[in-house]
Amino acid sequence: MLTLTRTAGEAVRPLQRLAAGLATAVPRIGDTKVSMSLFEKDAYINYQRIEDNLAIVRERLRRPLTLSEKIVYGHLDDPHNQDIQRGVSYLKLRPDRVACQDATAQMALLQFMSAGMDTAAVPTTVHCDHLIEAQVGGVKDLQRAIDTNKEVYDFLATATAKYGLGFWKPGSGIIHQIILENYAFPGGLMIGTDSHTPNAGGLGMVACGVGGADAVDVMAGIPWELKCPKVIGVNLTGKIGGWTTPKDVILKVAGILTVKGGTGAIVEYRGPGVESLSCTGMATICNMGAEIGATTSLFPFNRRMADYLNATNRHEIAQYAQRFAPNLKGDEGAEYDQNIEINLSELEPHINGPFTPDLATPLSKFAQEVKKSKWPEELKVALIGSCTNSSYEDMSRSASIAKEATDHGLQVKSKFTITPGSEQVRATIERDGQIGIFENAGGLVLANACGPCIGQWDRRDVKMGEPNSIITSYNRNFTGRNDANPATHAFVASPDIVTAMAFAGDLTFNPMKDTLIGADGKPFKFSDPSGFELPPRGYDPGQDTFQPPPADRASVSVAVDPKSDRLQLLQPFEPWDGKTPTDLPILIKVKGKCTTDHISAGGPWLKYRGHLQNISQNLLIGAINSENGEANKVKNQFTGEYDSVPQTAAYYKSKGVKWVVIGDHNYGEGSSREHAALEPRYLGGLAIIVRSFARIHETNLKKQGMLALTFTNPEDYDKIRPDDKVDILGLESFAPGKNLTLVAKHADGTKDEISLSHSFNEGQIEWFKAGSALNLMAAKAKHQ
Repeated sequence: MLTLTRTAGEAVRPLQRLAAGLATAVPRIGDTKVSMSLFEKDAYINYQRIEDNLAIVRERLRRPLTLSEKIVYGHLDDPHNQDIQRGVSYLKLRPDRVACQDATAQMALLQFMSAGMDTAAVPTTVHCDHLIEAQVGGVKDLQRAIDTNKEVYDFLATATAKYGLGFWKPGSGIIHQIILENYAFPGGLMIGTDSHTPNAGGLGMVACGVGGADAVDVMAGIPWELKCPKVIGVNLTGKIGGWTTPKDVILKVAGILTVKGGTGAIVEYRGPGVESLSCTGMATICNMGAEIGATTSLFPFNRRMADYLNATNRHEIAQYAQRFAPNLKGDEGAEYDQNIEINLSELEPHINGPFTPDLATPLSKFAQEVKKSKWPEELKVALIGSCTNSSYEDMSRSASIAKEATDHGLQVKSKFTITPGSEQVRATIERDGQIGIFENAGGLVLANACGPCIGQWDRRDVKMGEPNSIITSYNRNFTGRNDANPATHAFVASPDIVTAMAFAGDLTFNPMKDTLIGADGKPFKFSDPSGFELPPRGYDPGQDTFQPPPADRASVSVAVDPKSDRLQLLQPFEPWDGKTPTDLPILIKVKGKCTTDHISAGGPWLKYRGHLQNISQNLLIGAINSENGEANKVKNQFTGEYDSVPQTAAYYKSKGVKWVVIGDHNYGEGSSREHAALEPRYLGGLAIIVRSFARIHETNLKKQGMLALTFTNPEDYDKIRPDDKVDILGLESFAPGKNLTLVAKHADGTKDEISLSHSFNEGQIEWFKAGSALNLMAAKAKHQ
């Protein structure tokens, strides 16, 4: 464990250089002004802050730093006095920017409006990508979404205009691709209200997924709080090639670390193998790092990043980063908390799943595993694209496979969908012919949006409950994630493998060794995929879908209809009453995996993301009740009758009774959606007590004034019975590092006293007492 505590009297000596016998000031990196993006000419990259902060931290620490430490500590709010202890200290940081997608932006903007601010303190953008349902094809699906979601889009367009935010309209593309193309830069720190925000790590940026309340803090000029991350080092050797892609790196790492192995850590890739990865390939790896619970993932600045910056018209940033390059890589001898070695020359393609993204199987063993596990062999649908794998390189490689198949007279046997990540990628692959190749093979090009990756898929080829298999180049494959069908076996692979399998229509097909029969009756084997890292003719920007803030924001009106079922202004939560909670019923004791999809389902529920009352009707409807092994069926402890989880919670709330949830390991893994924390708070919950939490969800619960508690001994989970009434003792002296006590009173008259741990610091305890972080912020603003 690495610990740093500043002692009194430490100071930083000014840097000087002797030249021609005279003392002259060293040229400052900050003397050069480089805009953060082409859309924000007056917002500059602040490398000077990083350099100044690191001078202070190095003087105090006196040891080599990892890359992630350089960037994170380079953004400290108070580098002189900040305690730094990996995995323990809470750092106060100053992010460079904030990004929000439309589903989470609704609640974030509603909270920001409640905070009483008139403009965002840092550059912030909102991206319309989550509310577009895949049904018949890109153009028609997009228009239907614009019509269906007009009220929400109008709210986002006017709210962003009112508060000085950039707005990317529907059809512009997926948030993470837009960020990579326009806003990410080496050495930056960004937070985003989506768990796959780490995608920007492909450009050397520390980019972290957060809940909307964290975004509101930063937009309001308040430092962002993050538990000091541990650092996992992944050393890449060898060279990637053939059928192996960057996606296979993260599929392999997911198999090593599992869905919770990266929790509380930044995954830092390094080594000579990095040079064989494209910038967008590195982004793919960082994107799916969310599936191992990592705070974020990133790569050191290199020529592939510079090439991408130049290709996306950010030449000045590429040159500026080159000047700052010594601070954009880890120091020799830097210490990591865990080390992983991967030889890219020996890495083979992997396929992960079903039902979890960390069940990793090498391609050479996959057919055998399919038969052994009796997974449905027929491949119903193959889907490529999404924020993880929709770059020009991905699309051109997949097109090379599709063209080879059609040259042999084949059409896809499975349904085959293609999701461009952005309007720029879509326009470019249309111009360069890849879309024509896909369509000629029988593929369907969807809108530039998240679509099936997040459950926005009007799937009609199988009945609900019918076992079937699909394979995607997406990042997440939890039960029912893509199509709401719990019997769908979803597998994750590279776009290359997905495309090849679409022509076989069979999960047991291995394109590296198996053959297909062409229209001429002769067998053929696919060649190694080929493609271009960057478009040889440059990117075609396509349609202009960006709305900048207007010069006159005062005249902009943001209207929320009180009768709306899509949008609802927020009311403050009640503060803690100062009393010891006693005789609390257990709403549900959750058994096994409980992701944010289980807690607050996506798909058709996305339309209510701006209406807390309505979306709370999906609370925990996917969680499995340990009492009966069923989803969304719990006993009301007062009436004895069984009902849905949200209806039972609403009953308790109507009687003024607070309740708790008992959960298993890694509770709340998955997306950053804060609705999974807002809903239990809205319906009267007091505490979520689990074996362990996923990072973002734990923070989100704290922000909303919920008690996020863990069993000190994880085995004590088994002592809790679903019909227990519980007391939580020790809140009158609630303090950092001081355990609480749960008294579980069983129906037979016996009881168990169980120790509960927590990670609350003093500031977070104030959130609980005030009722929420937003309540505390508003109270402080009122007294200023």
